Amino acid sequence: QVQLVESGGGLVQAGGSLRLSCAASGRTFSSYAMGWFRQAPGKEREFVARISPSGGIVYYADSVKGRFTASRDNAKNTVALQMNSLKPEDTAVYYCAAAPASQFYRGYNSDMYDAWGQGTQVTVSS
Repeated sequence: QVQLVESGGGLVQAGGSLRLSCAASGRTFSSYAMGWFRQAPGKEREFVARISPSGGIVYYADSVKGRFTASRDNAKNTVALQMNSLKPEDTAVYYCAAAPASQFYRGYNSDMYDAWGQGTQVTVSS
């Protein structure tokens, strides 16, 4: 099973940018669909973005579309989330997660994911 470690969170002013990274262990990283989720205090975990095993297909939540970009580098076993034009409502703990490729089209659902990182805090001040 793949193991995931996120990095890159922090405190940023509204309108700023952050880039999150997720490093994966294991030789089968390229066979996994990868997802980004977030959870704000007192709220349920919500889907942010998912990327196909090849990286060729990416879906976003409406709330981040046009501001966030997900990408992956299978040679380096990494997936990234570039976040621009950040808003206070983007404040949350962000998680990367791995799902079997067969679950990619249902990857908006956190139940499809087998492995999760520990999360990284993103705080956007107004």
